Amino acid sequence: MNKSRSKPDLIFALTVFLLCLFGVVMISSASIVTSQERFGTNYYYATHQLISLVVGLIMMVGAYFIDYRFWKKISLTMFLATLVLLIAVFLPGIGKEFGGAHRWLGFGSAVFQPSEIVKLTFIIYLASWLEKKGDQVGNFATGFVPFAFLMLVLGFLIMSQPDLGTLSVILGTAVVIFFVAGARWTHLTIGGVSLLVLVGILIKIEPYRLQRFLVFLNPNDQSLGAAYHINQALIAVGSGGLWGLGFGQSKQKYLYLPQAYSDSIFAIIAEELGFIRASLVIVVFIFLAVRGRRIIQNAPDTFSRLLATGIVTWIVLQAFINIAAMLSLIPLTGVPLPFISYGGSSLIVTLIAVGILLNISKYSSQSTRI
Repeated sequence: MNKSRSKPDLIFALTVFLLCLFGVVMISSASIVTSQERFGTNYYYATHQLISLVVGLIMMVGAYFIDYRFWKKISLTMFLATLVLLIAVFLPGIGKEFGGAHRWLGFGSAVFQPSEIVKLTFIIYLASWLEKKGDQVGNFATGFVPFAFLMLVLGFLIMSQPDLGTLSVILGTAVVIFFVAGARWTHLTIGGVSLLVLVGILIKIEPYRLQRFLVFLNPNDQSLGAAYHINQALIAVGSGGLWGLGFGQSKQKYLYLPQAYSDSIFAIIAEELGFIRASLVIVVFIFLAVRGRRIIQNAPDTFSRLLATGIVTWIVLQAFINIAAMLSLIPLTGVPLPFISYGGSSLIVTLIAVGILLNISKYSSQSTRI
């Protein structure tokens, strides 16, 4: 298909940039107590997030100037390399354990989370693999079975850490890409039923997962135990009312709400800025979904269409999983709010993905270009 250059989606890029700046501002407020207690300065976390933002923006620009087709050539190599990193978190000396979870690699003072990287490398590999499959995607033996096996391998490595939140994002994103590539509803139904059985087994072998689900059904049952985190988040959201307590005036960040500056930051946003202004965050992610859909529709070929689908789905799905968990609409999961939560690995990798998406947006099929 003939491709024509056009301007990248600058509105998408500007929206992401503003979300990142908003994230640094909210982290400076949400982390001020913990930062002072641990490091003797009010802005340790905000400063580190700002550094990660600068690095991420530089890498985003770099990714923007790389033709999207380049990623297809190295997709398998990148994916296999990140699988090795997922295994390396269990190696003594470089693997880092926090709270019983093996999710980090450390080299000196640098610590990063391979599962954040695999979100992007898996999307790139899956888009490339499904493009090569072509019409065979809809075949059970040559399409669904290899896809299911791939998800089982990746799922085993991520759940060994364990990291159910990240696996939920990856699985949801992969299913959307697989469907867009031409998967059949009957195959997806079989996969869905199999997944429910597998989730039941996972809950049975790890009782804390059942406890989380029971807490979701009745958060008042263990207000000082397993339900403590979600109850503190709901207190923060409820305390904010319509217009909030005011920027910097959160009470829950005073060591009541766990992970106030990372996974739980939306609760602090709602507490300080209120329901109406916190709802604008949701509106912004919906806006990114709409702009992303336009990039997908105008993508010049199958690979770029699937790749753009994966990136947009990943960002939007992860945002709504995070927000829904903070509002107790789904069981509590440990995934960051894209562009806003504290975390260098997440921010940098997501910005690289945005750079790739912007490169795709430079091209449009002449038949659908607007």
